[in-house]
Amino acid sequence: MTGPVILAAGGTGGHLFPAEALAGELMARGRNVILVTDARGDAHTASVDSPLARMERHVVRAGTVSGQSSFGRIKGLIELFAGFWQARALLGKLNPSVVVGFGGYPSLPTMMAATRRGTPSVLHEQNAVLGRVNRLLAPRVDGIAVAFADTAKLEPGDFAKVKVVGNPVRAAVRAVRGKPYPAPQIDGAFNILILGGSQGATVLSDIVPAALCQLPDDLKPRLHVTQQCRAEDLDRVQGIYRDAGLQTDLATFFDDVPARLAETHLIISRAGASTVSEAAVAGRPALLVPYPHATDDHQTGNAKAFVEPGGGWMAPQPSFTKDFVTNIISDLMAHPEKLTVAAANALTVGRADSAPRLADLVESFIAEGNGANGGNSPKREEAA
Repeated sequence: MTGPVILAAGGTGGHLFPAEALAGELMARGRNVILVTDARGDAHTASVDSPLARMERHVVRAGTVSGQSSFGRIKGLIELFAGFWQARALLGKLNPSVVVGFGGYPSLPTMMAATRRGTPSVLHEQNAVLGRVNRLLAPRVDGIAVAFADTAKLEPGDFAKVKVVGNPVRAAVRAVRGKPYPAPQIDGAFNILILGGSQGATVLSDIVPAALCQLPDDLKPRLHVTQQCRAEDLDRVQGIYRDAGLQTDLATFFDDVPARLAETHLIISRAGASTVSEAAVAGRPALLVPYPHATDDHQTGNAKAFVEPGGGWMAPQPSFTKDFVTNIISDLMAHPEKLTVAAANALTVGRADSAPRLADLVESFIAEGNGANGGNSPKREEAA
């Protein structure tokens, strides 16, 4: 009997969304899929309607060591070490056929336990730069799936294990790809979707409302703004828009982003891998503001992969001023054909088949493990 497929992901939507997409694809193929996550990932998945919320889930401890004080790093290491032993015991109980990690420290204990145990293992890297945890794991795992053909920070010794699959997006987002871009009319409604990642982005709350409020009076009635804000910014941003008389829909989290994407004329967002990939698959133009403190500046790499083929525009954060935003929105509202061209270009960037391609790769390791072992037992046992 083939063992379950374990997905190791947690922390933010950037790691959980591609795991969700893969889970849906594998479950549709009849696979038993189990999520191993951290406390934050478990809280997130329990609150949304997704395959991850409906499947078996296990929580292991995890900590972060990068960007921490000396005490914080020690605490993070202790949490990771405890999580490793939790994960090792869990894998011994579940006896998975393959373990798939989606990067970030929440995946590290489970992936280390898998490689120590000899269970077939696959990494997926969502960003244009291989993340620190995935760089640590890359020499140990059996397969590496990447979203971008020119992913940076891969070592030459790992190239043979690399397969370009793209970034899996949720089925609801893939469905938007079949819906034509709702080209804005010169005097019609103009829908803006502002996303800051799973935790919002204060810079977008600081700049965008002020920029939209200084648009010419004849343009303001055309706007409908949907914006994700941090909880601490929500009341302030609502007040700014209310005083300007703009139509808005604000929240700290939207669980219906795919439906909103379908009606969006322009996305304004950070350049996290999931957001960029969803914009590309849906074929919606975007103004991207890479987070300047992202590890190895990977968000700039994500944004370039979207912008250079003409899918939208990029503004480094120092250039992302209220006057810049006012000018670009005014120009796009006056020349909507620019958005139509960008939407078509965005579609050329998106990979709608990423989830099936990643699932195929995962199943190839299941087949290889079964062929080598006649079942789901580990293929090799390494010293702990």
